[in-house]
Amino acid sequence: MDVNKVAYWAVKAGKIILENGGETYRVEDTIIRICNAFGVAYADSFVTPTGIMMSVIDKDGHTVSNIKRIRKRTVDLHKIAMVNDLSRKICDHKLTADEFIEALKAIDKEPPYSKNMTVICAAASAGFFTLMFGGNPKDFVGACIIGAIIQLLIYAFSKFDINSFFTNALGGAITALLALVFINLGVSSNMDYVIIGAIMLLVPGIAITNAIRDVIGGDLVSGVARIAEALLIAAAISSGSGIVLKIWISIFGGTII
Repeated sequence: MDVNKVAYWAVKAGKIILENGGETYRVEDTIIRICNAFGVAYADSFVTPTGIMMSVIDKDGHTVSNIKRIRKRTVDLHKIAMVNDLSRKICDHKLTADEFIEALKAIDKEPPYSKNMTVICAAASAGFFTLMFGGNPKDFVGACIIGAIIQLLIYAFSKFDINSFFTNALGGAITALLALVFINLGVSSNMDYVIIGAIMLLVPGIAITNAIRDVIGGDLVSGVARIAEALLIAAAISSGSGIVLKIWISIFGGTII
């Protein structure tokens, strides 16, 4: 395969991994392995959470560079696993160049889980987190309802490309408000457990894990960037829920009307 095509599709594979929650070291390793599998004499890459930069040198000494900006990020571990499996097949020479390209296109077009399935799983996750933290069955019900609403909110905001800080702040605010309403209506019993269980859907667990992994692995730029992102999300969640609780207590004098 032509070195320009190798550079393009190697970065494309890395972009899929990075956009779906993969670590920067995994992206760099995948790009280099794909280039080497197609006979590129030299390949190197530098990846941050928001961009991929790579260069390759062919056997004649010509250099080709490729830069890809990452503008959206989500979590889809299934796509990451599929790209990993594809890169292993390339390294074992089990696929031709055309087969590799077609498989990568198919992975990129792979639809996410359905909206209904995601909402159901979000509701169940929030409910079981609440039980894990010590809530009772009534708290489980309240957290499930809030979890489903939060996931629907995320879906609605994703259509308009709204800033993630605002999304998480509003998610924390809605969680606190609904928890207060459910406590006063008797739907739930423990406000703390309901809020904690539902907020777990917004907590940037993968970002924190990847940040620690990047720092330990020596990818300091990516690690620090991910830590800053995780702290910003945490600040958004806490500020949203904290503001609602403060306003409610100021108006009604306590959590119970």
